[in-house]
Amino acid sequence: MAASDNAHTRSTPPGAGRFATTHWSVVRAAGRPDSVHHRQALETLCRTYWFPLYAYLRRQGYDRESAEEHTQAFFARLLEKHSVRLADPKRGKFRSFLLMSLKNFLADERDRERAKKRGGGRRVFSLDFENAEGRYALELADRLSPQKVFERSWALTVLERTMARLQVEADTEKKRKMFDDLKVYLTAKESSLPYCDAAKDLGMSEGAIRVAVHRLRRRYRELLRDEIAQTVSTEEEIDQEIRDLFSALAD
Repeated sequence: MAASDNAHTRSTPPGAGRFATTHWSVVRAAGRPDSVHHRQALETLCRTYWFPLYAYLRRQGYDRESAEEHTQAFFARLLEKHSVRLADPKRGKFRSFLLMSLKNFLADERDRERAKKRGGGRRVFSLDFENAEGRYALELADRLSPQKVFERSWALTVLERTMARLQVEADTEKKRKMFDDLKVYLTAKESSLPYCDAAKDLGMSEGAIRVAVHRLRRRYRELLRDEIAQTVSTEEEIDQEIRDLFSALAD
């Protein structure tokens, strides 16, 4: 795929132009080249998983340049071979499938020259590698294994995408000021932050702030479940993935 056909991942807000999602819907569409949502689904998976895969490679000992190149090459192979069609919810989690696919890919790519021949020199998607090292340095502890780095990076990416979608909704509803003031309550314990400062700043009663925070938290949970649902097949698996997500952040 030529560079001019790149999907501009950095400039596309999460949720922009989204198609209706159901369980495993994004994976299913990404694995079907004849689907009208094929390219969009691939972009969605790319936005969610490129940094976890990059972080995994860095923790495996690849330098920055090699990790960037292999990440691009892997997605090039994924696109060319339509490999996503091989993912099966009966065989396990999609991110486990993706990580195993990366390991198999690396086994075939023994040096950078060969990687370039197989797609490493091409930009299939526009990935924000400029900020990747900063994220890698800030988010990851030295004690974590490559597998843990992948899991933690995945968890953080899902939460970031969920928060970004919530922000887009606030902008659409012209409630950005309220969102900016109240988003801190999403990651705080229920009673750890008083409502008085937000109430004063927004010109609302503390009771009204409490209701607004409750609604924001509820919508955040809904959007988080929607993000997770794209790559699992049942409600029970959504619940397990959310438990896995917070477990990865607690390690």
